Order: sequence, then C-alpha cells, then structure tokens
Amino acid sequence: MASAILTPHAREPFGGGPGQPAGGNRPPAALPQPGERGPAAAVSGVFLTDWRRGGPGSWLVSARWPAAHGFYGAAHGLPDPLLLIETVRQAGIFLSHVAHGVPLDHPLTWRRVRCDLRPRALPAAGTPADIQLEVTDREVVRRRKRLAGVEQEFRIRYDGEEVAVAALAYSCHSPAGYRRLRGAYGDIALANARRLPPPGPVAPHLVGRERAGDVVLAPADRPDRWQLRVDTAHPVLFDHPVDHVPGMLMVEAVRQAARAAVSGPSLPVALDCAFERYAELDAPCWVRARAGAAAAGDGRREVAVGAEQHGKRVLEARVASVPVGPGG
Repeated sequence: MASAILTPHAREPFGGGPGQPAGGNRPPAALPQPGERGPAAAVSGVFLTDWRRGGPGSWLVSARWPAAHGFYGAAHGLPDPLLLIETVRQAGIFLSHVAHGVPLDHPLTWRRVRCDLRPRALPAAGTPADIQLEVTDREVVRRRKRLAGVEQEFRIRYDGEEVAVAALAYSCHSPAGYRRLRGAYGDIALANARRLPPPGPVAPHLVGRERAGDVVLAPADRPDRWQLRVDTAHPVLFDHPVDHVPGMLMVEAVRQAARAAVSGPSLPVALDCAFERYAELDAPCWVRARAGAAAAGDGRREVAVGAEQHGKRVLEARVASVPVGPGG
C-alpha cells in the first residue's frame, strides 16, 4: 500500500483553485493546453512552467527552480537534491490530469520513488534554473478505461546535460475507493483532531538543517533510531490539510536519517524509497538507519533507512551519499 497522496500544492501549477475534494486533492482552476505557459515560475514552491507531448506515451515538461527556497535550500553551492523529487512529484500530479484524464477529485498514492543524480551537472545555487523533464509512461494499468496506476520514468536535464534519472510509481483512487481504503482515517478533520503533538527535534546540525522547525526527527532510545516528528503547522510539508503523513515528509525523514547516520556533511546522490502503508497522524512512527562502509575513491556510503508504525513497516529506503565540504 502506498503511503502518501500526491496532492497539488495550495498554489497548484498553472493556477490554483479554492476547492478541496475528498483526499485533500486541490484542483487547478484551469489546466493549460500543450505549449501554454502558466505563472508557476513566478510563484515560490511551484516549479512547472510548460509541457507538451513527446513520442508515444511520453511527455516533455519544463520547470524553473527558484534562486532560493524556504525549505529546500541550497547547500555547498548546489541546489537541494530533493528539489528533484519535488519537481517529479509536481509533474506526476499534473500529467495524471492532463495526459491521462484522471479526475481532479481522485487521490493519487505513491508506491515507490527513485532518483539518481549527477552532482557535477547540477546548476549553481543562487540563481533560477530552467529544468527539462522527459517523462515516459511504463507499466500502465487501466480499469474500465481509466488510469489505475502507472510508473513514470524521468530523464532530467539542465542546460542540455543530464542531471538525474528518476522514477515514480503511483496508484489512482476514486473518492469512494479512497474512502474504503482509508476508512475512518480518511476523515481529514478527525485525523487532524487526533494527531499527536510534535516531539522536540534533534539538533538541526545532526541532520543537515539550520532551523529546528525543519527537523522531522526526534530523539529516541538509540542513536540510530528516531521518532518521526510531524508538525502539521509546517508551511511547506503541510501546505494544506491531509489525513496522513505526506510523502515528501517521509522522503525528508529518509534524507535526515541518512545524514544522521554518517559523520560529516554529505550530499545524497541516490535515493530509492518504497512505500508500504500510510503513516498516520495519531501514533508514533519510528525511523531507523544503518550506514554501510565508505567506498574507496569518492567515499560514497549507502544507508538503509526504514520506518514502522504499530510494529508494521511503513517504508524501506536506501540512500547513497558522498562527503562534501573541506576534504569531501
């Protein structure tokens, strides 16, 4: 089972609407036709700017990364690698509607997200960067002619050079199907009324963060184990109400756990995260990490990260990082 609804930001690419149907999926007020440009480049947090059809089952999407971002900030002169995941997330939402005709009130849920990047091809931090995504549909599943699930592959380029390859697998649910899937947990108001208060964070520098409010891990009983810190007031990770822990918060927890598991500053260059069930708001979720030995040469280290709730696995992930900074 997936663990996160792919919901558009409160400021949906190409214009946002005030409605909020079941599952928290906010529809855009108007979706563009191929080649039409939207105001996304001018709105912080919304990256998509253009799209057109490519070959059979493929799409070309343009995005603009901002010079600065309030949460996915630059480090070591490079943009935050999770900007790639967020851009993929936004493209997946958008293409589900315009390319596959998924109704705007049908929630989408992640099954798996993967990304491998080439740090030397990333744009320099501090200036806007125009990014191109070539998206190809794989393993398309339809039920009654409607999209039920797909895996999309992404080739991401900057200035003509490949920056990363990524993949996103997600499922689509009708509102009635989502209610059956979620049961009482599908009630956004009830889920938020039962949410746990966020515990105190670990020291921000341990997880590569500057602000305590951006830390999503809290201390636990062992140095390689943490409680997931879920702050529903966070302006980026919770920019609209949802009934469970968002997928991007879970990915951020994976990144922070991997950072805590290695000594010294590091840059994640590969991530593979498989979601098995939803992380709920009303019970502790526990995150663990185990780092492997550093590889010869570039010092790359792989960290295995897992999360569980009520004794059941929520996700399993692997993160590869390389040291950065002086001597890295």
